[in-house]
Amino acid sequence: MRDDARAFAREALAAMAIFAAGPCEAGAPQYKPVPGGSFASVVAGDASGGQARVDDFLMREEPVTRGEFARFVDAHREWGRDAVPGVFADADYLSDDVPGRPLAPDEARQPVVHVSWFAAQAYCESEGARLPTWNEWEYAAAADETRRDARGDPLWRERILVWYAHPAGTANAPVGGPANMDGVRDLHGLVWEWVDDFNALLVDADSRSGNDPDKLKFCGAGAINLRERDNYAILMRVALLSSLKATDGTGSLGFRCVRPGPKASP
Repeated sequence: MRDDARAFAREALAAMAIFAAGPCEAGAPQYKPVPGGSFASVVAGDASGGQARVDDFLMREEPVTRGEFARFVDAHREWGRDAVPGVFADADYLSDDVPGRPLAPDEARQPVVHVSWFAAQAYCESEGARLPTWNEWEYAAAADETRRDARGDPLWRERILVWYAHPAGTANAPVGGPANMDGVRDLHGLVWEWVDDFNALLVDADSRSGNDPDKLKFCGAGAINLRERDNYAILMRVALLSSLKATDGTGSLGFRCVRPGPKASP
């Protein structure tokens, strides 16, 4: 989403008066500190040589659940399935929820899906947070239980790819998988996740143009190359996110939120 479109979207969301209430769920969500650093991003901007840096940040321990999002909708009825304006969500929005039917305990712990970028951003702002950038998500998702960057380990990749063999339409499991070294869970193996700058991930499929020094002068964040092309799991996420519109939602797309770390700039 370009900066002017993003600014318009934020103004429109603010006009719905949704951000004043603060956290809407019963019990404070857990945010885990993720120390900043530099890393080799699979989304390799030519100007950076593939290196990206993130500041310290706090990441939600788990994806937002259906129960948490239901409480958000109860507090902000304008985000209900029958009330949300069409400019903020498509017809698939919250399509797995039946109005008036309470969620069973196992359903309440499933990650919320069928949510638009607008709805995800609104929820995060209700917690005093925001959606992560792609670099923040990719950086956090590179860690395993003991290593900051486990992406070079074939066993790590194989474990992640098991999820891709699940049949489409399979019900999502509850959140609460094993934690990585930062205490963050379910970055892999449960659902895809929205990121704030999803629409900047416009991938250049022709790697032959990767050495064109004029490309970034005209395309900005647009045409970018992919490194680590054998890292199928991450590249699939890039492909999905780059294909979405902000109003889209699918049965395998959820989200989590982040906050600035203590050392990060406001």
